[in-house]
Amino acid sequence: MKAMVIREFGGPEVMQWEEVPTPVPGAGQVLVQVRAVSVNRVLDMEVRQHGGNYGVALPLVLGNDPCGVVAEVGSGVEKFKPGDPVTVFRSIRCLDCPVCRSGNSERCPNSKMLGVQTWGGYAEYLCVPAANCVPVPDGLSFAQVSIITRHFPLAFAEASIGKLEKGCWTLVLGAAGGLGSCLVQVANSIGAKIIAGAGADDRVQAGLDLGAQYGVNYRRDDLETEVGRITDGYGVDVVFDNIGDPVIFPKAISSMAKGGRLVTVGAHGGGLVTLDVRILYQNRLQVLSGLGAEEVDDLVTALRLGAEGKIQVLIDQVMPLREAAVAHDLVARNDSVGKVVLDPTA
Repeated sequence: MKAMVIREFGGPEVMQWEEVPTPVPGAGQVLVQVRAVSVNRVLDMEVRQHGGNYGVALPLVLGNDPCGVVAEVGSGVEKFKPGDPVTVFRSIRCLDCPVCRSGNSERCPNSKMLGVQTWGGYAEYLCVPAANCVPVPDGLSFAQVSIITRHFPLAFAEASIGKLEKGCWTLVLGAAGGLGSCLVQVANSIGAKIIAGAGADDRVQAGLDLGAQYGVNYRRDDLETEVGRITDGYGVDVVFDNIGDPVIFPKAISSMAKGGRLVTVGAHGGGLVTLDVRILYQNRLQVLSGLGAEEVDDLVTALRLGAEGKIQVLIDQVMPLREAAVAHDLVARNDSVGKVVLDPTA
């Protein structure tokens, strides 16, 4: 099979279109012909650049959110058969350690992230445990499924961690991005009062179109001032910041109401920020990580809502997988509104 293989860290050019052995599914495994996988800033681009402090071993094939069609099943697999459309839950758990055997596989100490600590979906075929495969309902394209797989389960998990409730003021930073656009919709489904924050007017408008009631261009206007104006000085109960921008993060902290929660997964804005600890403890704020909080049930729910037309995904374009380097350049320049998706069959 063909795959985009990384043998050293660096720029987009380190991804090479190579021929590698097609994996053979063992007991309890499924071989998936990949039809779509999206480009992600952190778990693709940062991992490609320097490993992202995730314990990456080279060579590596990226791709955190692949979906496609079952090509072959290993012994003992009864739930799936060749031809079934499936998507892949990204947390590969061992299912054999004492924690997994006790029924708490979500806490598996040996779990690996697809496309980070184990080969992912930037390939024509992918072999994964059948337990990680989720059936794809009718009515969704593979490009849509890839984006739903990557971001909506995490968006539901972040909302739960942040204790987002109906009537809460919430600020979504990067509201037009892959995860941000999902968070806007999840917050809207809960009945929150949403401020969409983004760095350009068209991206703010994208957040408004998805259900936010207010918007702020934080590259042009002062975020703290605008949040204060919109909320009548109250501030926001929950901030979703998946950017880690050194300028925007302190403004977001200062925009929070007393007892507010900031939930973060991602740092493509740099990740090194200034935090005034006095504001943190005086206002009883919390900064929480949502990494790895999503579960298979969140993915099942997200796919169902997508098939029912109750959630949308923003797709900038679909490109052939062999053009992954061009796609990474495109995303790095912030030239895309919505996700760039790669198709190994194109």
